[in-house]
Amino acid sequence: MSDILEQFDGLLKEDGPAAIIIKQWLKPVGSNVICPPTYANSEKEEKRAVYNVDRFSDGTSSCVIDSIPSQANRIEPIFARIEKGKLVPQIAIAVKSKRGDISVDFLDVGHRAADAIVRFSSIASKIAEAIDAYERHDSWPLAKLAPTSLVFGLWDSRRKPTVKIPRLINSIIRAFNVREYSRKAQYVSSLRDFEAAGVLRDKGDKELSEVGMADVPAPEGLGGVEALGGICRDASLNLCTLRDITSKNKSQTQALQRYILGLSLVAMTYFDGKTLNLRQGCQLVAMPEKPMSRMLMDSDGTETTFEITRESAIAYAAAVAETFGVGPDHMDVQFNAKTAKDSLKKDKGSVAPGETVKA
Repeated sequence: MSDILEQFDGLLKEDGPAAIIIKQWLKPVGSNVICPPTYANSEKEEKRAVYNVDRFSDGTSSCVIDSIPSQANRIEPIFARIEKGKLVPQIAIAVKSKRGDISVDFLDVGHRAADAIVRFSSIASKIAEAIDAYERHDSWPLAKLAPTSLVFGLWDSRRKPTVKIPRLINSIIRAFNVREYSRKAQYVSSLRDFEAAGVLRDKGDKELSEVGMADVPAPEGLGGVEALGGICRDASLNLCTLRDITSKNKSQTQALQRYILGLSLVAMTYFDGKTLNLRQGCQLVAMPEKPMSRMLMDSDGTETTFEITRESAIAYAAAVAETFGVGPDHMDVQFNAKTAKDSLKKDKGSVAPGETVKA
């Protein structure tokens, strides 16, 4: 056991490497034309959404296929599946709704420990205490409660002063030298004469089209991009920031850093069909002819090969998690709608996690 625990200790030394970098070339399934994410147009008068495409003076171009925040949100849920969810505490937040009660998995929450559904829940005070401890350079409580918030970062922007936990992993997927396509469509009503079928035609074509009873030509829209220069995922694990994660009890710091390193290595290397199925029209897979490269980068810029696989990362993470002692699950957390509503009162301002607001 000691061999596997000490396997990557060189990465945690102050004079160790600056980062682990991964490059993975990908290819689309089916058509070479894929659908990137769309964003609001920066031109206020132009309402049509746009792709995030950068065009350069040398004629090349780059298009974001999956952004850094989006990648983090795709990767985090894998910790509900890997090792049967035993690498991190599992948290379920119950929400009472008029449409039916639901349970929200903490690992699916976009802003992690700083998300509104967490801040207005029965676990809010524990989260607040853990974040406050992080500010005092003690990450142990947060690692016991919500360790993925240390791996993928968070911005607790609703409290004063705000707290930012920098993400350890930056992962982004880009397409290069892209060719953009447009799309046109025509909606055809399934019934040619609704009036003859008993529907009184006392409305105009616009009103009829809103309920699907009139033919409508759709305006020209985005039709995807073709990556003439390939599609690549670039990911890095910031080891310098990881070394800043410490415990108030200095004797616990090594176990803490090993644990967070284990989770980070799993997050860096674990990519399956689900995590690369980005959206409709954008399903990607690895390119066997261009295997994933894994490198250690030193502060002087030199690079050396880093030997790690998905399987070895999971084995290491499981071993260090056992030594660290993964925090308990919290499967009975309740969302507090009253606290959330009270936070909207203009005269009260923002509400910190765990705070109650007087009516």
